[in-house]
Amino acid sequence: MKLVANILEKFRPMFKKDAKFARFHSIFDAADNALFSATHTAKVAPYGRGPVDVKRYMFMVIVALTPAFLSGVYYFGWRVVAMLLVSYIAGGIVEVAFAVVRKEEIYEGFLVTGFIFPMILPPCTPLWMVALGVMFGTLVGKEVFGGTGRNLFNAALVGRCFLAFGYTPVMAASWAPAGEGAWGRLLDFTLARPDAVSTATPLVLAKGGEYASLLDLFIGRVAGSVGETSALAILLGGAFLLLVGIASWRTVCGVLVSFTVLGAILHNASPEAVPPIEFSLLSGGILFGAFFMATDPVTSPTTVAGRWAYGLLIGSVTILIRCFSGYVEGVTFAILFGNICAPLIDEVVIRAKIRGYARER
Repeated sequence: MKLVANILEKFRPMFKKDAKFARFHSIFDAADNALFSATHTAKVAPYGRGPVDVKRYMFMVIVALTPAFLSGVYYFGWRVVAMLLVSYIAGGIVEVAFAVVRKEEIYEGFLVTGFIFPMILPPCTPLWMVALGVMFGTLVGKEVFGGTGRNLFNAALVGRCFLAFGYTPVMAASWAPAGEGAWGRLLDFTLARPDAVSTATPLVLAKGGEYASLLDLFIGRVAGSVGETSALAILLGGAFLLLVGIASWRTVCGVLVSFTVLGAILHNASPEAVPPIEFSLLSGGILFGAFFMATDPVTSPTTVAGRWAYGLLIGSVTILIRCFSGYVEGVTFAILFGNICAPLIDEVVIRAKIRGYARER
């Protein structure tokens, strides 16, 4: 690594302002920051040390996502790896292009967006659609707002919505049954799109009164999006995020508590139309959304009370969409709706606190 550091230091002057390759300094800085240092360091005293910078934050999230990703590879084959590579390459092109045009640094935020995006797609999604969706999500969901840290919406969910609305027939035919046996689909090395087996997801089957086994739902032996089928893998990664303090436990609890309470009430009121709450919690993307997308620090509230309200809103909207709309899943729409409301929620909480302080005085 010392040799690499010396090489980077040798070429550093060529990428400084007004130098020959100044336009590409963002690419140079990204390589330097990823390998050796944080993006920004203090030049003069006083100095301070934070426990988590952006690079380490993103690394922790990727570590937490790994169990769900490995579960997806096991149940749906090595094509999942190809989807991840396509997501990183296609989305990375958009990210780098905007950084070069704006003459800004390349932030690590896309590392998580590029990882999450293929995990919320059906496993048979054509690779060209993976590329198109992640490019749209990165462009419209993030870059048009100014880039990482300024986006209003979760970029991965924007890309997912684009594919769901723009290519509905293809997306509907891209589900596949989970691999069975001791090796799952690990011995399937084909990277081509698998034969389209129009299998139904557990939520679709539930509409007809057929419920998948809770054990299958817990370990992931069901049809569904790549990273959303195994509740066990999601809970392992989610627990890690909570333990290291990356995800807000208030947001997670808000989502799951409101989803559970309202779902149980609706099931007791209409057991024929609303599935049992244990089935609802283990099926679909509610757990993945609660731990990995609702907790996005950029698009969620920053106040303590706001995070509770935000989580309660998302959980409630999700179960309402599932039960009373034409969609069997509502996590994507609920989180995007929560993204819209997040600034307003923070404003309401802050104004309430200001009024409280004023009355005390």
